[in-house]
Amino acid sequence: MLDTLDLELALDKNTYRTQIEALMRQLRSLQKACWDTKQPMVVVLEGWAAAGKGALVKKMVGYMDPRGFAVHPIWPPSVEEQKYPFLWRFWKQLPARGSIGIFYHSWYIHVLEDRLFERVEAAQVPMVMQHINAFERQLVDDGVAIAKFWIHLSQKELKKRLKKYASNSLESWRVRPEDWQQEKNYDQYVALAEEMLIHTSTGSAPWTLVEGDCQRWARVKVLTQLVATITEALDRLHCQVPPPSLPPQEHLSPGEPNLLAQVDLTQNLSKSEYKKQLSREQVKLRKLQLSIYENEIPVLILFEGWDAAGKGGAIKRLTDILDPRSYKVNAFAAPTDEEKAHHYLWRFWRRLPMAGTIGIFDRSWYGRVLVERVEGFATENEWRRAYQEINEFEAQLTSDGYVVVKFWIHISSEEQMKRFEERQNDPFKQYKLTEEDWRNRERWSLYEVAVNQAIQRTSTPTAPWTLIPANDKYFARVKVIQTVSQAIVRELKRR
Repeated sequence: MLDTLDLELALDKNTYRTQIEALMRQLRSLQKACWDTKQPMVVVLEGWAAAGKGALVKKMVGYMDPRGFAVHPIWPPSVEEQKYPFLWRFWKQLPARGSIGIFYHSWYIHVLEDRLFERVEAAQVPMVMQHINAFERQLVDDGVAIAKFWIHLSQKELKKRLKKYASNSLESWRVRPEDWQQEKNYDQYVALAEEMLIHTSTGSAPWTLVEGDCQRWARVKVLTQLVATITEALDRLHCQVPPPSLPPQEHLSPGEPNLLAQVDLTQNLSKSEYKKQLSREQVKLRKLQLSIYENEIPVLILFEGWDAAGKGGAIKRLTDILDPRSYKVNAFAAPTDEEKAHHYLWRFWRRLPMAGTIGIFDRSWYGRVLVERVEGFATENEWRRAYQEINEFEAQLTSDGYVVVKFWIHISSEEQMKRFEERQNDPFKQYKLTEEDWRNRERWSLYEVAVNQAIQRTSTPTAPWTLIPANDKYFARVKVIQTVSQAIVRELKRR
């Protein structure tokens, strides 16, 4: 692939000046159009050291409104960043709707430079590239336009530029030892780049290969393709067809299992047995907290369930004995305006627990296929697409060593009504009961279908659902802690 590029292609100065001026004016106009239409844009600049990426970025942003873009130079991950999945730091830097994010190097460093210097095992590379493809497809499906560029140099030109920069007192700091290793291992690096380009050039996010020996030619080609990509994305906005509006599904389709109906809600514990088992399980979990810290295992516990099912009580008993320095509870409500300006998974990526700690999510990304589906906050296409996105997200977490424990806290409709009435009649609990709770109850059948389908479609071998019978709160609380401990023990044995 790369050996077919004609690296002798060049532009004379006059032609370059004429073309670059027109392109920059177009880019400035398109940036405003992106802002007006809330079109997000991601630009990925990859290629050889000294390929001119920095000069290209400087030229590009010179005509742009600095309020509408951000440049992200990507360096080796910090100590903190190494405690998260490799895509975590890139999710955090994604542009909001209407903005442009320019990545000077990107997530591809993990399958290029890290691979060259054996910081990632060769056996992991196919899975990493699969995660990258899923990441980019999710962004494109959410409306993000992605332009990816590989700027290619001949070995002769690479060596020439490195020497030039190294001899310049103002530029020498930019030449890293790793850059010289690129030149020394040129053929090996080409092979790695070829493999990366083949496996990650997809229909939703294709690569543009740029002949880089002539910097003028490279700049014009990059900007021409960038203008074309943004223009195409804006055109698609004008051609969008309104999503179909289908009636809500009140009953499971024939053949679909009713998983909630299979939960034995009669299971219970006496108060004395509850106290004995709860104490035993809490002590066991406290000891396991030390083990996950020592082994740098991240644990993520998700709580979903019916209103008044007892999620809060279960979380309190789960955390009562834990060291508060090593766990955090995140309660998720409706997304803020900032969160709405990004992919719906963005706010959850930002709050992932780091290695060696426990993260507890009261509500989670399953809102996309539950409340957002039922209440119409997500379109049919969006919530149906989310099943795959959720499975991919959780697969990325578990492949990175996360223990993911997912609970649906289940009660009967009759038990929920009983608890609602108790809250309504108790002055100290009335604040827990809202108009939204009553409204959700009226849509019980819609939620029941959504929950069953979510569990069926997203319960995987590495991130299974656990359905907790919670008509008896004592039984539910103990079962939750037991399940968490068992999942941690399994991971410790696996390592």
